Amino acid sequence: MNEQVEKLLESSEFFRMLLLESGIVANALRIMLIALIAFVASRILIHAIKIACERLQRSKTDPDSEKRVETVRRTTSIIVRIGIWSIAGIITLSILGISIAPLLTAAGVTGIAVGFAAQSLVKDYFSGFVLLLEGQLRVGDIVEIGGQSGVVEEITLRSIRLRDYYGQVIFVPCGAITSVVNKSMGFAQAVVDVGVAYREDTDAALAAMERVALDMSSDPYWSDRIIGAPEIVGVEELADSAVVLRLRLKVMPGAQWEVRRELLRRIKRAFDDEGIEIPFPHLTLYAGEPKGGQAPPLNLTISCKETGETEADITKPFSDRSNRETRS
Repeated sequence: MNEQVEKLLESSEFFRMLLLESGIVANALRIMLIALIAFVASRILIHAIKIACERLQRSKTDPDSEKRVETVRRTTSIIVRIGIWSIAGIITLSILGISIAPLLTAAGVTGIAVGFAAQSLVKDYFSGFVLLLEGQLRVGDIVEIGGQSGVVEEITLRSIRLRDYYGQVIFVPCGAITSVVNKSMGFAQAVVDVGVAYREDTDAALAAMERVALDMSSDPYWSDRIIGAPEIVGVEELADSAVVLRLRLKVMPGAQWEVRRELLRRIKRAFDDEGIEIPFPHLTLYAGEPKGGQAPPLNLTISCKETGETEADITKPFSDRSNRETRS
């Protein structure tokens, strides 16, 4: 019995000396301490990021800012967590006596290879992060990106999903975005150009357009969409066949198209009531002439009272009516 106890004590002493001399216990304690520090540091930084994002969100009046700030917070937290634990892993390897120089070299070469192979993907994610951070887009905005227009349905770090006027879904990679035209941020302008004949009084036409815009602004149905007084820009262009007059209305974001359509309808009706002519292209018809071109021009005058024709007769082809007149 005593021999067994002595052997056990000798073996325990051996293991104790082995552990102390080899530094296994010390290394294990160091690794545990590093893991604890990494855990605490990541928790503190992530909590600080959360507080900063909450303060940023409270300073924003945009109702969609919550989603954007949450996306930024989540992405930043992931980056911080990966960075801290990567540093902790490198320190742990050095404690275990593993040379990290070859690993860093291999990681650098691998990173370069992956960077070349997936540079467009990395560019997409980085651009998407900056896009979310700056708040250039919101879900529901009407935008134009890279020649594509539509309503923003989803924003991710990888791409922007749009739905155009015809219901088609368009995916735009964030890395391909060079400029963004946001038509729904802050306010919009409903711009109306109307052409009138050169013989018309432009001041009278502009006054009629202003009256129409003021009446529309006081309409209860449209008053919540129109947020500014009408701006009479004036004569915009002296075109080939018309004097182009411009009017502008400050409206709610996204309402510029329906306000413009209704304003055009009302202006057309007002011009008709006041006898203001809106010019339009005319078509001139020529009867057949010999190749020599010596035939005199044929002047036609159609009158229901003189010919006794009805409106139905006038709508018939000219050749049918001329044949009937010849027979009579």
